[in-house]
Amino acid sequence: MRLPLLILHILGGTVGLLAGTFAMAVRKGSRLHRASGNVFTIAMVTLASSALCLAIMKSQRGNIVGSIVTFYMITTAWLAGRRRNIGRSDWAALLVGLGGAAAVITVGVQTLHHPDKNAPAGMSFFFGLVLLLAAAGDIRMLAGGGIAGRQRITRHLWRMCFGLFIATGSFFLGQQQIFPAFLRGSIFLTVLALLPFPLMIYWLFRVRFSKAYGAGPPPMPMGSLKACDTLSPCPRETFTP
Repeated sequence: MRLPLLILHILGGTVGLLAGTFAMAVRKGSRLHRASGNVFTIAMVTLASSALCLAIMKSQRGNIVGSIVTFYMITTAWLAGRRRNIGRSDWAALLVGLGGAAAVITVGVQTLHHPDKNAPAGMSFFFGLVLLLAAAGDIRMLAGGGIAGRQRITRHLWRMCFGLFIATGSFFLGQQQIFPAFLRGSIFLTVLALLPFPLMIYWLFRVRFSKAYGAGPPPMPMGSLKACDTLSPCPRETFTP
């Protein structure tokens, strides 16, 4: 059972890294961006799901934490990129975010009493804080009846980039044994692992200060939920660099 899951995990991670990098490179809002973003989402959900199963089998608390955060961030980012209005899936995502934050923080507290070098307590608390901040954004969106314009694009960008960071960090820092000996522990791998953060900052600043990302139309009324819950894209704001 572990071998098929491991193969699926490796394939998901490989495709996710390639598709995520491609999505960051092409014009935002273009057909290529949407297609590569969909591939990235599927790959990362596959990566997170298989990692969670493997982590439970091996009792690896650190990977359980990473899997929960990855699954939540990627799915909510994808939903933000597809539509402006809210649906039942957004309420379910909020429950996943809050439940995930509680689980991750609990792991951190347990690690304080039973140290685990593969799952430092600080990492658990950091991811727990990120989940709480993201869940607060969910609550704000749900209370407002939807999200549009810069807020929608910002939500999509930072969550996707954070999910990509988990993938790059897991690969370049967590799998250093596959790299030549002279690269292991080098600043080069650390830079590659952290690269999604400067890219995220660049795009967030561009969205914030560029006129191309206007306020956009208001969220659709609740009666339009059914049309926007399908796989067909809903009307969207302009999203070009």
